Formats: sequence, structure tokens, C-alpha cells
Amino acid sequence: MKILFIHQNFPGQYKHLAPALAAAGHQCVALTLRVKEATTWQGVRVLPYSIQRKQGGGTHPWLLDFDTKVIRGEACFNAALKLREAGFQPDVIIGHHGWGETMFLREVWPNARIGLYCELYHRTDDQHLGFDPEFQPQVPLAETLRIRLKNLNNLVHFPVADAGISPTHFQADTFPEEWRGKIEVIHDGIDTTAMTANPDVRFSLPDGSEVTRNDEVITFVNRNLEPYRGYHVFMRALPRLLKERPNAKVLIVGGDDVSYGARPPKGQTWKQIFIDEVRGQILDANWARVHFLGKIPYDQFTKLLQVSRVHLYLTYPFVLSWSLFEAMSAEAAIVASDTGPLKEAIRHGENGLLVDFFDGDALVSECCRLLEDAEMRRALGQAARQHIVQNYDLQTHCLPRQMQWVDHLASLTPQPLRD
Repeated sequence: MKILFIHQNFPGQYKHLAPALAAAGHQCVALTLRVKEATTWQGVRVLPYSIQRKQGGGTHPWLLDFDTKVIRGEACFNAALKLREAGFQPDVIIGHHGWGETMFLREVWPNARIGLYCELYHRTDDQHLGFDPEFQPQVPLAETLRIRLKNLNNLVHFPVADAGISPTHFQADTFPEEWRGKIEVIHDGIDTTAMTANPDVRFSLPDGSEVTRNDEVITFVNRNLEPYRGYHVFMRALPRLLKERPNAKVLIVGGDDVSYGARPPKGQTWKQIFIDEVRGQILDANWARVHFLGKIPYDQFTKLLQVSRVHLYLTYPFVLSWSLFEAMSAEAAIVASDTGPLKEAIRHGENGLLVDFFDGDALVSECCRLLEDAEMRRALGQAARQHIVQNYDLQTHCLPRQMQWVDHLASLTPQPLRD
């Protein structure tokens, strides 16, 4: 079978699936913006394409998001035409449509089956758009209209795709009912053999010192430190947490940029805004126990989770982070926000603890309770790993189901072209 992958940052979510399909004897090709020259990666022929067109200066602000996706869709369309002219006719196209690249591929290959990675359908109800009262738009109704227009990319893809895949039920359930029936819920998978407990782990801190499992280590991880992932709630809880745990070291991973939600005022970062807010409440000796690590290599990230005594995770009702599942796989004791995405990952009191997203005092209290109770930490951590192994293990669960999903996709009748 000939399989074409589309991902602007390939391999992205396909870092396990694409090599597995290539190893199974399928001819796998990927189109991506990530490389500048054609290359081969784990049996996959990776081909570059580039964006030539710039955004128009007169685009309405509510349409800027869709404009970028059409531009990317056009660029991928042009690359697909060249690939077709070279004789490549995929049986299956697998793509992440979040950036728009797959928008026009049905026109290029009308007989291909198209399967999309369905990350999120943007909702405008209070649970989603109005979740955090602190960060509300100046004109809420106008923001509702803008968010509704963000779904234009989803809506133009619905008639194109034959099937979808989504990593969690929460994410899949954001999609409208008429599309939800096409989406299979299969997580990307956690390598539980690599991400496992290690009693002998040692993690180096920026000051040259080390922490081990004998140290009281509290971890907090975001891709970028921002309100969508509860950074503001965590930071406001930090002064009390440091006072109550005089021996704790707090290790914080995350960049200074914005992955989701609104940007901070020009020239500032959410990271520094909330540091400035709480720093005056924290003694210098206590602040010395807080370590901002930035973004770290994956091998160091693994050690970080293995050395964690309590891992804190907060999120808006949004896409669930891989880091939570990886922390659970490493047997970390979890305190997380009681928000929608966590419902299918954490059972309160069984494999972790849940607190109200906005309740910093509860976050501190539950963290301290775990730090005081080694048996509870052990039981929750072991149960957390068992949950991940049983439901999200890469080799025994997720990857085999992904392969079955591809076989199912290949058996479908392609969607007809529609005006």
C-alpha cells in the first residue's frame, strides 16, 4: 500500500506509526515543512515543501487564522501536484489538518482514502471559551464569533475526510455529532518501557547540584508557561507551598512563549508576569529552591519525572498533555485539576488526586498530604502506571490499534468530490 503522511512538523504524532507502516512493507512518503531537502527517515521518504505566499495586509482579524491555513493548504496542494506528476498515487493519506495542509488533497487524489488527526473542535460555551474569568475578552460576543470562525478549517475538512483519529475522548467529543461517528479514539501511545520508575535516578540542576529519589522534589511541566496550563494558579500557590515544605525543591519545565490562548502584553511573558506577582511573598532562601529549567532534552525530561515525588498538572478544558501520561507511567504521584480532559485519566483517590482548577489552597493541601504519606504516594503512583500500561502503552495497545485503523481506512470508499 502507498501511504502519504502530511504534517507540517513531521513526524509529529506519527513518529511511531509511520516507521511501523514502513517496516510492515508499505511505501511511505511524507510531505512536510520541517526539512529543506529530501531525506529518508526510518523507511519513510520525507519530502520538503515551502510556503511562498504571504498573508494579505487587508485580511479581517477574525479571518487571519483561516487565511494562514489556506496559504498552507495551497503550498501543500502545489507540492502534491508535483508528487502526482512524478507518478505517486497514494492509496491512503494520513494527515494532521490543524494547520490546513490537507485542505485541497481530495482534488489532487480523488481516489485516495483520507484519515485526519482530529485534535480539537473549538467550542464557545462557558466550559470552554468562558472557563477562566480572569482572562475574558473585552467584547465576549465578538470573541465568540472569532472562535466560531476558527472552525472554518475543521468544517472544510469534514467533506474531505473518510475517517478520523483522536487521542482522547474529551478531544473527540468536542466535534459535532455528524463527524464524531467517524472518529476513532486511539492515543498516540506512551513508551512505558522507557518511561518507568527508576529508584537510582539522579537529576542535575542548573546550579550543579543533584537531586535523587531521597529528595523532596515537586515538578510542574508545560510546553510553555501560560494560563491555559494553570501556570498562574500554580505560581500563586507557590509561596504557601514553599513555606509549608521547607525542604522541597520545585522543578519547573516550560518555555517563555505561548502555545495556547491569548498572548501577554507586548514585551512581556506570562512566565515573568507571575514571577513578579509572587516574588515579594517568597523569602530569598525559599526562592533558591525554585528551579526554572526551560525546555530540556527528552532524556533529562525522563529523569525529571522519575525523580519527582509529586507531579502537579493543571489545564483548561483543552487538549491533554502527553507529559501527564508520561508522569503517570513513571509512577509519579499526581495532583491535577478536576477539568474535563482529566476525567478519563485520573480517578480521584485511586490513581491520583483532583482539585478545583482555581483552588490554589487545595492544590497545596493535597500536594502536602502526598508528601507526608509515602504509602499513599506509592499506591497512587503504582495505580497510575498500571492505568497507563493497560490503556495507553505504545507497543501492546496504541500502535496495534493505530495499524488496525489504517487498515480500516484503506477499506473505505473514498468520499466523492463536493462543491
